Amino acid sequence: MRLRILHTTTYRYEPPATSVIQILRMTPGSHDGQYVAEWQIDVSTDTKLDTHEDAFGNVTHVLSCGPVGDIKITAEGLIETHDTGGVLRGADERFPAGMFLRATDLTTVNPAMTTVARQLRSEAESDTLGFLHTLMTQISDHMTFDEDPTNSGTSAAEAFTLKRGVCQDYAHIFIACARSGGVPARFVSGHFLRSDGTVHQDAGHAWAEAYVDGLGWVGFDPANCICTTDAHVRVAIGLDYLGAAPVRGTRYGGGAETLTVAVKVEQAGRGGQSQSQSQRQS
Repeated sequence: MRLRILHTTTYRYEPPATSVIQILRMTPGSHDGQYVAEWQIDVSTDTKLDTHEDAFGNVTHVLSCGPVGDIKITAEGLIETHDTGGVLRGADERFPAGMFLRATDLTTVNPAMTTVARQLRSEAESDTLGFLHTLMTQISDHMTFDEDPTNSGTSAAEAFTLKRGVCQDYAHIFIACARSGGVPARFVSGHFLRSDGTVHQDAGHAWAEAYVDGLGWVGFDPANCICTTDAHVRVAIGLDYLGAAPVRGTRYGGGAETLTVAVKVEQAGRGGQSQSQSQRQS
C-alpha cells in the first residue's frame, strides 16, 4: 500500500516568545514492511534544522529560533507499506529487549492492573503471544474511546481507572500490563489509515510493540484491537509517549501558547480532506 501523509503542527505565542527549542520526531524510517519513498520537513520560520538520532534510533530534528510569534512545522511524504502480520523485522535495535521492562511514570501499574496482568499471564501459561492478544482484547473491552477526560500527561493507571481515553492511553495501559506480566513492551507513535475511508483524524496515532521470544517485536494496536498492518506507519519508539512525541521542547518568554495540528493520511492517488485540531495522539 502507498500512503500519502501530511502532518502540520502550528504554535502561536501572544506576545511572541523570546526563543523556542523543539525536538521533532516526525521522520519515519525504513524497515521490512515499510519503505520511505519520499519525506521532507519544512519550518515556516528562519531556522536551521539539525538532524540527529536519539538513543532509540529515532530520527530527530532540533529546531531553535526566536524571537518568534508563530511556527508552522510541516512533515509530509510517501510511504510504501506491506502487511507483515504485525511482526517487526529489519529495524535498527539499539537496546536488548529486556530494557523495555522498565516502568515510567506514565506506564506504572496500579493494583487493579497488576491483578489483571497476573491473571491473564497465569491463564496463558507459557503462551506469551496468547497472553498479549488476550490482554489487548481485555483492554478494548474495558475502555471507551473518549477524547475529553485525558491529556498527554495522563498515566496508564489514571486512564485505566477512568475506563476512558484515546489511543495513547490504550497503548500506555497495554505496555504497563505487558511489562507487569514480564513481557518487554514499548510505545510507538505514527500514523494510521482508517478503514472507514476517513482521511482526516484527530491527531497522529499511537500503539505498542511487545517482544515475543522466537518471534521478535510484534505490533499491537489496542485502540483498534488489531495487530499492526500495512495501514500503520511507524515513526518513533520510546518507553512511553514522552520518548516518542512528535514535537517536544520548551520556549522562553512570550505569553499564551496555542497549539493546533492538522493530520491527513490517505492512500496515494485517492482524494481526501484535512482537518485542524489540538495536539493529541488518537
